[in-house]
Amino acid sequence: MSVHQTETQQEKLDQLRRALEEYASGDTPGLFDHEAEAAKAAVRKRALGLLDQRARSRHELRTRLIDAEFDPRVVDDVLDDLAGVGLLDDRTFAHEWVRQRHARRGKSARVLDMELKDKGVEPGIRADALDQIDSADEESTARTVAEKKARTIRKVPGDRAESDKQLRRIVGVLARRGYPQGMSLRIAREVLDERVTALQ
Repeated sequence: MSVHQTETQQEKLDQLRRALEEYASGDTPGLFDHEAEAAKAAVRKRALGLLDQRARSRHELRTRLIDAEFDPRVVDDVLDDLAGVGLLDDRTFAHEWVRQRHARRGKSARVLDMELKDKGVEPGIRADALDQIDSADEESTARTVAEKKARTIRKVPGDRAESDKQLRRIVGVLARRGYPQGMSLRIAREVLDERVTALQ
């Protein structure tokens, strides 16, 4: 190594050392922006707190942070950082949202698609996540929801009017979860008949 190379390397080390000293003392002229880092730290803390509660889409998290009156540019920088380390990923979020809310809450693919759309998830990502649900899954989940509602019936309906009332209640539960009317009515009739038979 030549004397010139050694001096150049030493100059770089000295420059870096001075920059680190300036950073530590808060006197950095431009290499480190303490104010910008402090702003990002505040946004990052709030973002991580929201993500700790539950997973969120980028759009949803951005909206919450801007509603909290953080600078949109700083918010976008922090969201980019979080995406870069895998803490914010709409594809993963959408898959988990569909899996959990279909299995645990009995929601239809149609309702789940609307929920993801409201959270700003792109159409292609929504479609990919919803591919987890096929028609057999959809019908099976709808039946489970209907059977749970039918179990609340404690006695055989006394007449046609009472029977229709119970039928409407089961159909209503399915409709609120977004299942098609024809499927809802068919399944509701089947599970109501099964419940009446079990009570006799």
